[in-house]
Amino acid sequence: MTAYLMPLPIPRLPAAPGTLALAGSRSVVWDRAALLRGAGGPFAAASVSPGLRDRLSAVRAPLCGLSLDRPRIMGILNVTPDSFSDGGRHNDLAAAVARAQVMAADADILDIGGESTRPGAREVPEDEEIARTAPVIRAIREAGIATPISIDTRKARVAEAALDAGADMVNDVTALRFDPRMAALVAERGVPVCLMHSVATPETMQAHANYRDVLTEVLDHLAERMEAALRAGIAENRIVTDPGIGFGKTAAHNLDLIRGLPALHGLGAPILLGASRKRFIGTLGGAEMAEDRMAGSVAVALQGAAAGAQILRVHDTKETRQALRLWLAMAGAEEEDRA
Repeated sequence: MTAYLMPLPIPRLPAAPGTLALAGSRSVVWDRAALLRGAGGPFAAASVSPGLRDRLSAVRAPLCGLSLDRPRIMGILNVTPDSFSDGGRHNDLAAAVARAQVMAADADILDIGGESTRPGAREVPEDEEIARTAPVIRAIREAGIATPISIDTRKARVAEAALDAGADMVNDVTALRFDPRMAALVAERGVPVCLMHSVATPETMQAHANYRDVLTEVLDHLAERMEAALRAGIAENRIVTDPGIGFGKTAAHNLDLIRGLPALHGLGAPILLGASRKRFIGTLGGAEMAEDRMAGSVAVALQGAAAGAQILRVHDTKETRQALRLWLAMAGAEEEDRA
């Protein structure tokens, strides 16, 4: 049984003696930590073992050429007819490229998906998913948009076609479990991969939302999937983790994971938080329709930034960028250029 440590993050300003950068962040530091399993804490960062202290504090490797010393925005572009929030809006090639051009003004990465993974969604055949995504990625590149692109898929053939079309990384909601060919593809191509926690399939996952301790079970799962990725030959500095908000979780589980997000830094990899417009935001914020959940989504994104998350996956890129600029300024880490 692993005893996980959760650093307790605080804003960089006002500076105080004994604080350490949280995962290399310019805006968030920590000076105390607590154990998730077992008694103890909070206790001073200086009393943490040097190896773990370094893992919690070290700057993460660049992702697709982007430094991760401040939060990066990943803009969601779904080219699907049935995604829970924007399904059917960007199916047309011209509409998808136009949306990519708009998002590129504020997003650091574009995440393109051709298969809905909302609760209850059914699997899309590989050829259909490729037909939805690869032409869009190729058209985005032909339009001169150089923003890094992530392909949101659990299938190796889809990922391969996307990478050939100009994508830069893979975002796999099953953490390489769905398609046994995916790990080898990622290793061979040498691209970053996001490993997300999920259970069962999108069609059935909400029936499996059962945990004794959701935070530690998600940590256990991600640690195991990171080991599997390393065994497959994927470089450690190309792995990103994602707790999988909304994937086989209740609203209470989602809140526990967001509160406990700093504990994921102990895995030593960048953290991606993808909570944008999800059902629990509507439930807690009183917004039945997904498109009415922007304000709540921004609130959760800023909570993620305060926890040191390096990547915020959102629909509302412009609004999130504005909020993040203000948050960074107040934390004493004004945003610089996005290179």
